[in-house]
Amino acid sequence: MKNKPLSIILCLLLVCFCICGCTENDKATNKKAKLYVYNWGEYIDDEVIDKFEEETGIDVVYDMFETNEIMYAKLAQDDSAYDVICPSDYMIQKLIENDLIQELNFDHIPNSKNIGAQYYESSRSFDPENKYSVPYCWGTVGILYNKTMVDETVDSWDILWNPKYSGQILMQDSVRDAYMVALLKNGYSQNTKNPDEIAVATKDLIAQKPLVQAYVVDQVRDKMIGGEAALGVIYSGEAIYTARENDDLVYVVPKEGTNVWIDSWVITKGSKNKENAEKWIDFMCRGDIALQNFEYITYSTPNTIAQENIEDEDIKNSKVAFPDLSEFPSESYQYLGQDGDRLYNDAWMEVKSADY
Repeated sequence: MKNKPLSIILCLLLVCFCICGCTENDKATNKKAKLYVYNWGEYIDDEVIDKFEEETGIDVVYDMFETNEIMYAKLAQDDSAYDVICPSDYMIQKLIENDLIQELNFDHIPNSKNIGAQYYESSRSFDPENKYSVPYCWGTVGILYNKTMVDETVDSWDILWNPKYSGQILMQDSVRDAYMVALLKNGYSQNTKNPDEIAVATKDLIAQKPLVQAYVVDQVRDKMIGGEAALGVIYSGEAIYTARENDDLVYVVPKEGTNVWIDSWVITKGSKNKENAEKWIDFMCRGDIALQNFEYITYSTPNTIAQENIEDEDIKNSKVAFPDLSEFPSESYQYLGQDGDRLYNDAWMEVKSADY
């Protein structure tokens, strides 16, 4: 066999080097692919994150927040710190108005069709054209009580002012949730901007303060399971979890009504990894993933495929997990503007600083 000219051999070696080099560079690039996620605490199955990383080759940097307000402050400081976040209804409206999140390309999120139409319809109250958000979880806010410690009918927010339960009441350490309770108790809208109505609610919250064991966020669940309190304001998803752990705990939506909330995935305006963020949202909308998440975190899923495949009939038909919203008054929080925020925050400061 004749020897190939040196020039041809060198060319072939160069081609091989380029191919091998590209392969190694691609692998390196895949390893460096990142996604920065900001979500509520204990609001995802860790195995879901692992699955996403395994299937996509994207490394997830996952941080958690306790309140919408904490999340907003961080995002307002740097809207490129995270790629995808999970705010609540009114906060999404605020993020839109302040140009801190971007419109979604639903062509890149095909699994978004698995979200029930009614949840997109509800989302129009804060995302009018459904351009910015995809629902992740939803639910109500109500009262969780221990039936061995409470010997009367629990059907009104009024019971949280009963001196009989002094030191046995847990309130949410959240301005909107605390005021929702006090406003509805008085027959007002939870979205009121009327200073007189907010003043009445403030007076009531100050009067209630000596009865409150603690203002907490995630700790309501664990304190109630451990029998450390008789009554607590809690999210429905947390209530489902507590029922599994303590048979003495009962969840009710008071007759005056409640907040029906939706937490949704959005992409930040300054996202440096938009394509990865779209892959994340699409992954979370997969029926099997939504079901796995629901079974782990117990917060109601808007994913129709996941709902259909719930094996536990008690949960599938649970009025806590999937309530009939026609049975009680309800509305979602609205963003009240800078003046409204200031009104509530000043009032909440008055409550928190009040002596008793």
